[in-house]
Amino acid sequence: MNAIVISQPGGAEVLQLRQLPRPAPAAHEVLIRVQAAGLNRPDVLLRQGKYGGAGDVTGLVPGLELAGLVEACGADVTRWQPGDAVCALLTAGAYAEYAVVDARHCLPVPPGWTMPQAASLPETVFTVWHNVFQRGQLRPGETLLVHGGSSGIGSTAIQLAAALGSPVFATAGSPAKCQACEQLGATRCINYREEDFEAALRETGFDVILDMIGGDYIPKNLNLLREDGRLVFINAMRGAKAEFNALEIMRRRLTITGSTLRPRSADFKAALTAEVEKHVWPLLAQGKFQPVIYRTFPLAQAAAAHQLMESSEHIGKIVLTC
Repeated sequence: MNAIVISQPGGAEVLQLRQLPRPAPAAHEVLIRVQAAGLNRPDVLLRQGKYGGAGDVTGLVPGLELAGLVEACGADVTRWQPGDAVCALLTAGAYAEYAVVDARHCLPVPPGWTMPQAASLPETVFTVWHNVFQRGQLRPGETLLVHGGSSGIGSTAIQLAAALGSPVFATAGSPAKCQACEQLGATRCINYREEDFEAALRETGFDVILDMIGGDYIPKNLNLLREDGRLVFINAMRGAKAEFNALEIMRRRLTITGSTLRPRSADFKAALTAEVEKHVWPLLAQGKFQPVIYRTFPLAQAAAAHQLMESSEHIGKIVLTC
């Protein structure tokens, strides 16, 4: 089968198209004929050899999410049958014509969704559900601030929170990106290149802030939280360290938390899959969540897709097609 392999840690050029043996599913797995695979920021970190705990990535097939048709089922799989259209979360391997996935980490492709659209769902929806609604405990009526609002994660967080009854604000880096965030349901989006988001949003206050930026955003985020507010980290693109006043954390009873999804156990991901199917999939069926696909690339052009992701020019998701 054709697959994209990390030839060595480095720039986008280390992603090479190679022929690999088609994998066989274990008893608890399904073999999926991949039709589309979503790109995510962790894919870039993995390719660079900077994803914590990943070890040596040489020879690894990247890719955390996919959509396709079930080709074969392991002996213990009961829910899925060959020919079923599914999207799935995996720790690696989506940039290929075939991939094996824990059957518990698959969900049906939503009715009316294309394979590229379905491939944009698992990593972003699972990440947002766990961090905003489980760890951040966002409740209807509470206010959410999303940094990087035009990213795949950001566009997902805006839509899900708005659909479930929360006012949402966002930050993004251009007028076009801010307009896109507001069209997705954000009450207001701040262009951080032109305006200090802390000053602009000081009078609003937030119950939950989803942050993938870190660095100098950290003290600003803490200043914007209401009493009992929750700051949730999913990345730290500007740096992982910052100074803040611990007494303010105590006085306002703030919570600082965060997570990374890839290293979590298969059982955790299975439970999260069930939660997402219960709470999010009905919203998709009701048309309350729309896919935001910026561009698709054929599998062989994975390096170009990574270069686009690193440019941060995109709004929404970038997807590979097989």
